[in-house]
Amino acid sequence: MHLDGCSPLPPGWTTMCAVRTGAVNHRPMVRHQRPPCGYRGRGPSAARSTASGEHGPNTAHVAPIDRTIELMAPAGGDCAKVLGMGIGSASMRTRRRRDRAILVLMLAVIGCSLAMMGVLRATGSTRVVTASTTSHIVVIVMENKESGDVLGSAAAPYLNGLARQYGVATQSFAIGHPSLPNYLALTSGATHGITSDCTSCSVRAPNIVDQLSGAGISWKAYLEGYPARCFAGAGVGAYAKKHNPFIYYRDIAGNPARCKNLVGFGALTADLRAGRLPTFAWITPNLCDDTHDCGIATGDRFLARTVPSLLREIGPHGFLVVTWDEGTTNRGCCGGGARGGHIATVVAGPDVIAGSRTGAAVDHYGVLATIEHALALPALGRAADARSGRLDPLFRRPPRVR
Repeated sequence: MHLDGCSPLPPGWTTMCAVRTGAVNHRPMVRHQRPPCGYRGRGPSAARSTASGEHGPNTAHVAPIDRTIELMAPAGGDCAKVLGMGIGSASMRTRRRRDRAILVLMLAVIGCSLAMMGVLRATGSTRVVTASTTSHIVVIVMENKESGDVLGSAAAPYLNGLARQYGVATQSFAIGHPSLPNYLALTSGATHGITSDCTSCSVRAPNIVDQLSGAGISWKAYLEGYPARCFAGAGVGAYAKKHNPFIYYRDIAGNPARCKNLVGFGALTADLRAGRLPTFAWITPNLCDDTHDCGIATGDRFLARTVPSLLREIGPHGFLVVTWDEGTTNRGCCGGGARGGHIATVVAGPDVIAGSRTGAAVDHYGVLATIEHALALPALGRAADARSGRLDPLFRRPPRVR
């Protein structure tokens, strides 16, 4: 057993000291403004993720570490002093005695640190989320950035870590401008002649919810700031109707049994806590968190506190897509069907090839086609056009969640 030393840090910080009881060593880590009495235990049965991506985007898939305990001391503190004993000193005569002291310590501090063990932040609240045994697809749509604005940006460390760990469609393109046509394309395979962010328009056309309902597949759209069930207004606060495609479809907006599945982020937190994430989950952040009205760093912080818990819940063959609705140029692909800018599309999940890249062109119709194929559903509209591409090259095998 060995106690790593911890370096003094600026005021307001705490030091994280790693106690090694096995063959695996941990370097000292830091946490910002944590209680001075705490630990996080790791082992084969321990929760394997930490809060809000603090260890990077791959925290949801960290391999278990044998018998490692991390102890926190006040800034500049000595972990041994926190223990109140000279662990690692010459006064410890045998390994057995030292191991026994560590176990006593664990029991002593567990009361003040239980809330920190394996905690994940899900949309602003903390909760230990258990891994799902069923597979799910999650789509997060961000706003109004070209690929080069976010990929490689120092303002987006979490997204770029996610991209390094998983897969990126490097030639991904939006359909057009402004926002709404892109959201309709992602959910129905067409724009239905809509070329604006109209809030009084509606669409009578087949959509992905028709497919999901017909196949008995669970679904929900989680909309940050959504004020009330079946709300069809133009917006409230930082919620904007133009970023909620589902409320435009008449057979959703006019059907209480369907529009009740349009919910706020409180429902997302509750569903993650209860382990009842639907098979298909759509996530629309508010106008600030999606980078529409706020900077890239704000959007990255949103992803950092939201994605880790989702990765824990997508299951053995599920996947998560983070994409942007449109860019700021008219760059396009795919036979001229996409002219909405060169956007970032990152795909994460256990079946995604680590560090993979595909240079094949793909647009929003191709993203929809990938989702439909994974759910064993037929392709809607332009999603059936092979020129729209697919995300399949990023996976070890064509994705299937049912």
